[in-house]
Amino acid sequence: MKIIETERLILRPITEQDVHDFFELDSNPNVHVYLGNTPVKTLEESEVMIANILKQYETNHIGRLALIEKNTNAFIGWSGLKYETILRKEFNYYDIGYRLKEQFWGKGYATEAALASLDYGFKDLKLEKIGAAADVNHIASNTILRKIGMQHKGTFEYEGDVCNWYELQNPL
Repeated sequence: MKIIETERLILRPITEQDVHDFFELDSNPNVHVYLGNTPVKTLEESEVMIANILKQYETNHIGRLALIEKNTNAFIGWSGLKYETILRKEFNYYDIGYRLKEQFWGKGYATEAALASLDYGFKDLKLEKIGAAADVNHIASNTILRKIGMQHKGTFEYEGDVCNWYELQNPL
């Protein structure tokens, strides 16, 4: 897996040593408001999440990456691409996503990481198209997806929630 650097961030492969940071991120109920309101309650749940990401690296040679703030070396969340097989029942796709610890919201980190991920997906991986989904009520996530150039293509329902669907074709 390639390490990606931006002006303020390092995007690197997630490791088992990230488990405490994953737990801090995903045990916060505010982080999970638009993710089914199911924050993790145990460290073991975070271990399972990391194991799933490591399996994606192995199986698909792609997966979410840890977001590290360059000037503090702090783990602030994750971002990147993954091969998505669950969210859209009618097709599989390469998904762009991000999740940050609450204290790092509103600083432009998700946008910066997402732009770097799009660049990596289109230039290095030569993907034809990248998709994304966001709960229709998640204003911040929908704003980020539009800001990075994703094109709104409609809505769909997932587990009772209405989500916006976005796509972006490789411009190269």
